[in-house]
Amino acid sequence: MKSFLQPGAALAASLLTVLACMPSTAAHAQGCVAAHSPQPVISGLDPTTEASALHYAGSNILHGLTITTGFRTYNSFRHYIGTVYQVQRQTQHSAVVNHVDLFEMDLNYQFTPRVSFIASIPGMAASRHGQSSPLNAFHSGGIGDVTVGVQSWIFRPPTENHGNINISAQLKLPTGINDAKGRKFLSNGTTMEEPFDESIQPGDGTWGFSLATEAYHPLVLRTAAYFTGSWLFSPQDTTGVLTYRSAPGEGVVSATDQYLWRGGISRPVTGVKLVRGLALSVGGRMEGVPVRDAFGKSNGFRRPGYVISIEPGLTYARGRTMFNVSGPWAMERNRKISVTDIANHSHGDAAFADYTVIAGVSRSF
Repeated sequence: MKSFLQPGAALAASLLTVLACMPSTAAHAQGCVAAHSPQPVISGLDPTTEASALHYAGSNILHGLTITTGFRTYNSFRHYIGTVYQVQRQTQHSAVVNHVDLFEMDLNYQFTPRVSFIASIPGMAASRHGQSSPLNAFHSGGIGDVTVGVQSWIFRPPTENHGNINISAQLKLPTGINDAKGRKFLSNGTTMEEPFDESIQPGDGTWGFSLATEAYHPLVLRTAAYFTGSWLFSPQDTTGVLTYRSAPGEGVVSATDQYLWRGGISRPVTGVKLVRGLALSVGGRMEGVPVRDAFGKSNGFRRPGYVISIEPGLTYARGRTMFNVSGPWAMERNRKISVTDIANHSHGDAAFADYTVIAGVSRSF
């Protein structure tokens, strides 16, 4: 089997990093921390391994199109205030449960060995209900916020040290619905129509932009190290969608930044002919919503916080097609104090998932 350190394999691996790991949008934490659905669905696994390189080396991907489809699913039901698990929400059957299925199609057209055009079209199907109120089960779905942009390698591939760094910038378009509504059953037997919780809205209805970087470098024993970082900037203060919350300052939804950091190692499975093309990876992952945005004000209702996960994964490449799957498992969950919490001398909670399943398939043409 070829070594990862061969120039052709390193070049193909670097190009595949963009396709299967590109941070097309910003992070969506496991649960209702994040305000809307855009997220790097495909970034669950870094493909900078010999397995992908062996199958893509020699293919015409320097000036071609690659389409990647991804899927992510999770159930958030564990409520936290800060890092403290609110176990009474389970015993009292007062927990709120989100089930979210996220879909994404990513396009990458390589103009030159260094520069490419990228775009992502996300979608969502989600439900939200309380443990003790099954009648109030809300279901939403639709296209999320589309992103378009460009990315470039810092060094022209293939590099002498067989590593590289990628940077990208994208514009987020307000294409997703952010004010989908449903009927809520009240205790007096009547109903009222109100917007869904922002955690199950397909989009946020605001313009934004993201900056991201990726890097990889071979280590020893055919092992490669990888890193991914992205930040979605939402300069607008609020989305304008009402929440019907009674706490001062929480009557409208906040337009939030989101972020993702990932890093770890990957290695091909060698010595077994039946699994030729298979590679394994393990790393850490942190994603979430900041208390305050990098630009603009941070008023309105938001659930800031983060999830730190351990992320095992695998990649299988065959011909021009590559499959990947990963399962981030939450190790630390933190619902931080928001701007309105500080003003109101309170500390709201948020529901998180134990784990997420992320899967994707890429095909070059």
